[in-house]
Amino acid sequence: MSEVLIVGGGIMGLWAALMAGRAGIETRLLERQNLGAGASGGLLGALMPHMPDRWGAKKQLQFDALVSLESEIAQIEDATGLSAGYRRSGRLMPLGKPHLREIALGHEQDAARHWIADGRRYFWHVHNADAACGWPVADAASFGLVHDTLAARVAPRSLLQALRAALDQFPLVRVEEGAEVSSIDPRRGRLMLTDGRALSFGYCILSAGVESFSFLDRLVATKAPSGSAVKGQAALLRADVDPSSPVIFTDGLYIVAHENGHVAIGSTSENHFEEPFSTDGQLDALIRRAEILVPALRAAPVIERWAGLRPKAAGRDPMVGRHPDHEKLFVLTGGFKVSFGIAHVLARFVIDDIAGRSTIDLPDSFRCAVQIAALR
Repeated sequence: MSEVLIVGGGIMGLWAALMAGRAGIETRLLERQNLGAGASGGLLGALMPHMPDRWGAKKQLQFDALVSLESEIAQIEDATGLSAGYRRSGRLMPLGKPHLREIALGHEQDAARHWIADGRRYFWHVHNADAACGWPVADAASFGLVHDTLAARVAPRSLLQALRAALDQFPLVRVEEGAEVSSIDPRRGRLMLTDGRALSFGYCILSAGVESFSFLDRLVATKAPSGSAVKGQAALLRADVDPSSPVIFTDGLYIVAHENGHVAIGSTSENHFEEPFSTDGQLDALIRRAEILVPALRAAPVIERWAGLRPKAAGRDPMVGRHPDHEKLFVLTGGFKVSFGIAHVLARFVIDDIAGRSTIDLPDSFRCAVQIAALR
């Protein structure tokens, strides 16, 4: 028996295991394939804040998470000697229409009010189109561009590797790959593996990405599924681009400069698809748009094409916390595009609850109980 069993070894599950290790809780993480085999093993790694307007609990939590992630990653890198590919690079958003500039100027004032942490300010600057902000951006910025200093990027696979290595410092934490869970019985505190093994637990954390929803839907009858899969496609290019360059975002297109001459481009958001893990013309179109926007990417070789399924909870926000019908079951999934920026905070919330303490004020819209109630 393990005090805590974590089902799923993506970004959420690994952070949960790390937080459990820090809390001195006996923990076993089960991953049906290899760590990061799902959406967490993608290419992009953009860590982007919400717009600074209409401030509330959800935006405050994400802001605090993006700020604190820097020190969390630094601690992991110091402990393991591995790089997570993290850099607070900022973000550029070209303004292609005049009304977008007016909106952006309003957001500049919003950021001045809200983007403050521990005496440090993060900025949302509106520049003229000819401003030099780290990228040779073409005509898309005819009405200027936004440059924010809060956004960052991480190399997803490098962070997963560093998290896995960090777990080695906690003897009470075990990781088992190739362990596929077939069923979970939270009332009895037991789960079954496809190889016939039965494992007992004090608490179970369900962090299996898209697969989490099928487990949840088998536990409780609701009017609609607890979540769905959204397909994303991305590409990795080799290009001579400064790795400190800001993330570019415009009209669903992300361009992220990484270390070692790599640039990631993404990502599609497909609610309907036939081939979940194959790339197609939609990715080709994204690459063409990136080449038009950033001339330095023209003729850059594509070294990897990636497709995967990201978990989107029915309530759209991440689904986190204790299940309303099963006190031994916790849920940690549904992050969709924001998981890498906030997973450490959500994992800490779950582990703190298991440990009988409360340090994080989670927005109601994130809570598993609230989302399940809305589906009934």
